Amino acid sequence: MHATVKIQEALEVIQAKKPNFTPQIALILGSGLGVVADEIQDATVIPYQEIPHFPASTVKGHAGQLVLGHLMEKPVLAMQGRLHYYEGHHISTLAFPIRIMKKLGVEKLLITTATGGVNQDLQAGDLMLIKDHINFTFTNPLIGPNLKEFGPRFPDTSQTYTPALQTLAKQVAQDQGITLKQGNYFFVTGPSYETPAEVEMAKRLGADVVGMSTVPEALIATHTGIQILGITYIANMAAGISPIPLTHADVLETMKLVKDDFIKLIKGILEKI
Repeated sequence: MHATVKIQEALEVIQAKKPNFTPQIALILGSGLGVVADEIQDATVIPYQEIPHFPASTVKGHAGQLVLGHLMEKPVLAMQGRLHYYEGHHISTLAFPIRIMKKLGVEKLLITTATGGVNQDLQAGDLMLIKDHINFTFTNPLIGPNLKEFGPRFPDTSQTYTPALQTLAKQVAQDQGITLKQGNYFFVTGPSYETPAEVEMAKRLGADVVGMSTVPEALIATHTGIQILGITYIANMAAGISPIPLTHADVLETMKLVKDDFIKLIKGILEKI
């Protein structure tokens, strides 16, 4: 079945469950961040398995459902639980939700994620604005036939993370008294955490944090013309920097510490966007 047919079938189910609703803003909520979706008013919740062709989310801390409604009086769509390449999805499969967002009318995408700190000026619990990324997986969700109805064969990625949205996020953080650092995201496949040697390499290549998501969604959103803001929380310091073994439980535990500031920042951005 052609990709555009699958997108249309999924779109029809979503629109039937929330008729006459056009979300202007989408949120992808990473590990432990699904609590943001609990703030959405007049919410319609659609489990991924009820949407035709929608891939499953299998990671603990990711609920695996779309939540449509209003947050800060803005019509939003939230992915409460994201998809990861390491779950076994084909890299192009990660494009599916973003293209549905585009068809629903989304203009801006806020991507949140958990990362490991590479830059030693960071520490666990910090919030960081993603300025740019390095794709070290050596693959791309746009490989294959180009769907020209969404975007060009060769999209420009020199401003993947929209400068105006970054400026807005920094101003909101400042107004709220929240420290928002900034840096480059280094994308690896996972699911194993990086070795100390790999972390050292990432640092030398210009990375500030390392993670297993975000970049595929950002590339597809760029292709479709959706503006992007990326914010991560430093869940732990990466291997070779952290003196203790890394676990996913620590990722979720750190989220509990930063949850209030993170939600406050996201709501502040949505209010001003």
